[in-house]
Amino acid sequence: MAHITSSCRRTALGLIVFCLSTLHCAVGAQAIRFAPEKDYAPFISAGPAGKVQGLSMDVLDILKPRLGADVQVLPPDNLANILLAARRGEVDLISSLRPTLERAEFLAFTEPYVKVPAVLVVKQGPVPPTLKDLVGRSVAVGKGYAVESFVRANYPQVRWVALPDDVTALQSLMRGEVDGVVADVASVSDATRHSGIRGVQVMESLPFEYELSFAYRKELPALGEALNAGLKEITPATRQALIRRWIDTSTLTYEDPRLTWVRKLAMVLSVLALVMVGVWRLRSKRTSDRGADGL
Repeated sequence: MAHITSSCRRTALGLIVFCLSTLHCAVGAQAIRFAPEKDYAPFISAGPAGKVQGLSMDVLDILKPRLGADVQVLPPDNLANILLAARRGEVDLISSLRPTLERAEFLAFTEPYVKVPAVLVVKQGPVPPTLKDLVGRSVAVGKGYAVESFVRANYPQVRWVALPDDVTALQSLMRGEVDGVVADVASVSDATRHSGIRGVQVMESLPFEYELSFAYRKELPALGEALNAGLKEITPATRQALIRRWIDTSTLTYEDPRLTWVRKLAMVLSVLALVMVGVWRLRSKRTSDRGADGL
């Protein structure tokens, strides 16, 4: 009888431990730990008062009611540190990310909610260089950004300098510490409007497009399902309104400056051709009039 009582006590104790453990997991699951980047405007950044803001934050606010849990916004940090924390399981959700093979080892991704091209930014000058002209010279790129692995693989002759974020890279360009910066065109536009970046220009677009998504821990598939379901419910009109709020849409229709000069030269030549035709017709008319007077 004593043996049975002891066995029942152990069973009861096991059930209590199991219930407490389950309760702890459930409570922990109530808070989705969201790690924002501190300086990736206009997508996500710590605003002037330290409040996290940007296009991605607005999208997340729309999705929150579908997530079934509170979102805990962690202190803003740079992307490299955020990815390390996510790999350790200390972060549940990240915004404004492009899938890569390395990130897919510990993260899963939603469908993209915005797409922008990557561009080369250089100092303004009479003959600004292209990326092919910068062989052996220093060009900055965001550390841990998806475009970093792309440019290192496709432009190995360039001396790539990994910096914490795009604004830091552009400031380095202004100081003459690097000869160019590769970044997405929307971030460059935002930096020139709000971060005091001056004397730089977009030189060329690269064959790389930022398809930005939410990333979540692979162990949380239900979170991914909720995010994707919410994204599908966002109407095209709402998406466009969000984009117009945060991004100068004129920057998304990029034209190579060299092509701009070619187009302007073609216009000038067309005007000159019209002028020459007009002069030729006027001279022909005068000659014809003189011939008539001679008759």
